[in-house]
Amino acid sequence: MDTTTRDVAVVVGATSKWQADGRNTLLAHGHAIDDSDLPPGARWGIGGAVAQKLAAEGCRVVLTTRTAANAAGLEAQIRADGGECITVELDLVSEDSVKAAFASIRAAVGDPSIVVYNAGYLEGRDLPPEMELLEHIPTELFDTAQHIASRGPFLVAKEVLPAMREARRGTVLFSNNAASLRGRKRYTGQSLYYPRVLMRTLAQVLTEEYSEHGVHVANVVIDGLIDSPGTRALPLAQKHPELVMNPEKLAEAFWYLHSQDRSAWTHELQLTPYPTKPSY
Repeated sequence: MDTTTRDVAVVVGATSKWQADGRNTLLAHGHAIDDSDLPPGARWGIGGAVAQKLAAEGCRVVLTTRTAANAAGLEAQIRADGGECITVELDLVSEDSVKAAFASIRAAVGDPSIVVYNAGYLEGRDLPPEMELLEHIPTELFDTAQHIASRGPFLVAKEVLPAMREARRGTVLFSNNAASLRGRKRYTGQSLYYPRVLMRTLAQVLTEEYSEHGVHVANVVIDGLIDSPGTRALPLAQKHPELVMNPEKLAEAFWYLHSQDRSAWTHELQLTPYPTKPSY
């Protein structure tokens, strides 16, 4: 296949905080997890599964992460499976870093035609029970959540939408969660997800503005626990494996959205394990 005709697919936040040595894994378990018995599709969570799916479909995949070493295993897996993949460092808190990262991507492989925004954060999970209420939340914690869930996707969208608009084609998918559906109280052990509603709103705004220019934007609500080394080791997942979502199947949903005919686009998709009631 002529690689110059292949779609460039960027996965922002390609690695998981629940991967074997991820921040949430270390926080929840106190040590790294052995993931040698897990299939490759589950080792890096939803971002890794989506990246592998896009590569398998013939895309030139770009992984972004704050530190390239975090994605070394995923990049190696994609290459071992015959896919094309590079890694670019990107810090969503820094506008300069976002601009530099996408300049590097354009120089290396061209303008992205698929962007999956899958950035996550754990800020808030380590707050004690007596700090559940908003009045106790440190401002810097809120700032981090807002940077990743709201300002980050805004900055990424600004980098990729002009070329998509000019080409009159492109896909931007936001990997979101149930906290995006309405304002929700933060309980002990949860991340601060207040700004997730802004990510959903941004997806709606971009649909209003860019759909007519041939750009498909969708908010994907992943309403459940995603399989990964760290989550699989949790007591809830051990006791109720039926509640754990298969990242490879989630990745198929992302590919379905990208490959939809433009006469019938989906702009929000909610995915829920069968035993649970969908959030609203």
